[in-house]
Amino acid sequence: MALSEIRAAERNESGIALALDILKQRFGERFSTGEALRRQHAHSTTYIPAQLPDGVVFADNADEVQQAVQVCADHKVPIIPFGTGTSLEGHINAPAGGISIDVSRMNRVLAVNAEDLDCTVEPGITRKALNDYLRDTGLFFPIDPGADASLGGMAATRASGTNAVRYGTMRDNVIALDVVLANGRKITTAKRARKSSAGYDLTRLMVGSEGTLGVITSLTLKLQGIPQAISGGVCPFPTLEAAANAVIMTIQMGLPVARIELVNALQVQAINAYSKLDLPVSPCLFLEFHGTEAGVKEQAETFGEIAAELGGSEFIWSTRAEERLKLWQARHDAYWACIALRPGTKSVATDVCVPISRLAECIAETEVDIAEAGLIAPIVGHAGDGNFHVSALVDDTSREEIEALEKFVERLNMRALAMGGTCTGEHGIGQGKMHFLELELGGALDVMRSIKTALDPDNIMNPGKIVRL
Repeated sequence: MALSEIRAAERNESGIALALDILKQRFGERFSTGEALRRQHAHSTTYIPAQLPDGVVFADNADEVQQAVQVCADHKVPIIPFGTGTSLEGHINAPAGGISIDVSRMNRVLAVNAEDLDCTVEPGITRKALNDYLRDTGLFFPIDPGADASLGGMAATRASGTNAVRYGTMRDNVIALDVVLANGRKITTAKRARKSSAGYDLTRLMVGSEGTLGVITSLTLKLQGIPQAISGGVCPFPTLEAAANAVIMTIQMGLPVARIELVNALQVQAINAYSKLDLPVSPCLFLEFHGTEAGVKEQAETFGEIAAELGGSEFIWSTRAEERLKLWQARHDAYWACIALRPGTKSVATDVCVPISRLAECIAETEVDIAEAGLIAPIVGHAGDGNFHVSALVDDTSREEIEALEKFVERLNMRALAMGGTCTGEHGIGQGKMHFLELELGGALDVMRSIKTALDPDNIMNPGKIVRL
């Protein structure tokens, strides 16, 4: 991506002015045009400049979402759905202005069907809040992207995270959605049945659509039983390539690992300093196994044998919850640990995903590229899926550093595509990766444009994201 591609779009000034007046009358104190609040609802996670909406509506229920969408539809005003704002590719920017519809107050659990292992929730509830609610049922929702994101936002960006190697992504765990379309009409994409051959799969169409096709107002989700036993630990390796090869062997042997996360030596250094750990400063794998007590013991021991064969140190693992939680909290705090390596800079996180057989090669080439580019850029990865992240620390006021970053990101994405991979495993497209999506899918983008135009002919649903119209 290049900053030159992040431009403001043409504004519908008269329509926006009318919509602001109507929404103020209808929502009162739950509608704001204050700059500070509008800035909170624009993109600021990386170095992509914030593009502010003109107003923010705080919806309390699906009917209010419909009302807000209808006002915007009547006056051809852009709509930007907002959950918790943790996305990384400019998804919540408003390049043409418009209205941010904040669903964070829509945070209720509507139903739990324990016998069917599913639940229905509103889009503003976060994954941690849902799992707190479910704790006494013996069930949990397994998708864990690290950030305590809203479940509506997680569906919209097709999120995944550390547990995806065993439990899949949001694509695999969303059964049905209620969605308000660009014309204000609300639809339900499916019933609660676990499988269906009934027509087009509208659920999967909406999952990953990044708010460009509609606003999610409820989700029906698959749940899992809380494992009887969990074992986890960390294993150092002499090289990043050896660690990546251990991941490949683990997956190819069919070992049912729940989490297998790769961190390079620089990231370990950052984690040690930030989370007060004393891990060996070398490439490491963080692992977790779910199952019975005998099962997780056997799985951990089998992985230990794999690690030894590839030159890894002893795999130290434990079933004690406090030890595992400390380790995984350190992994989830990797973003903040990175920033502490170079205070005063921006951490620009980007991700790619490649077939598992190409993971070691792709990561090794990327480490060499980082060194040659003179960047400080730790690597972490949901390695069991072939997905890894690079967090480059740059001075966003330095044109020279930004240019070096943009050239590196270009090479990283082209490397992944050349290996049969994708420009993003879980961050999504937003504004930041539109160029690479065109290179990845080519003519298939015309089909996406046709779908977008059919469902949103006035291009008011999160315009300027995924595809250029």
